[in-house]
Amino acid sequence: MKNGLFFFLFAFLAWGACKNDKSSGVQEIRNGGSNSDLVRNPASADENIDTSQMARITYEEPVFDFGEAKEGDIVIHKFKFTNTGKVPLTILKARSSCGCTIPEYPEEPVPPGGSSEITAKFNTNGKHDLQKKLIYVTANTYPGETSVLLKGVVKPKE
Repeated sequence: MKNGLFFFLFAFLAWGACKNDKSSGVQEIRNGGSNSDLVRNPASADENIDTSQMARITYEEPVFDFGEAKEGDIVIHKFKFTNTGKVPLTILKARSSCGCTIPEYPEEPVPPGGSSEITAKFNTNGKHDLQKKLIYVTANTYPGETSVLLKGVVKPKE
């Protein structure tokens, strides 16, 4: 009896939660939806959107191998990029795959043809052997999220 009542209550709550989802994707954006929806997904598979008129981020070196570092070192690398698109490029956020890596990015828009950099600071404390740290960059670009990779080998303290 308890299991049947629990199942009924769970099904009712799930049904009610689904009814409150008013998101309708691209159509909602056209009908006054938020711009943040467009930034998260500037081009949709549902429609043909001219991506040639968007910002594009092109990295000079999307993968950087720092070689070897000693545990406790701070590895710093600047990933240089160019806006190869036709409108100003605005980075909304940059996050890393690990709390040991801190990305810093420009807050001001990068004009078409302009260049800037994303600085990655990797704290090797407590890390050993091969390390790969991804930095995810969310911007008003096509595609909306890109990434760069910092990799190398960390030798333990002696």
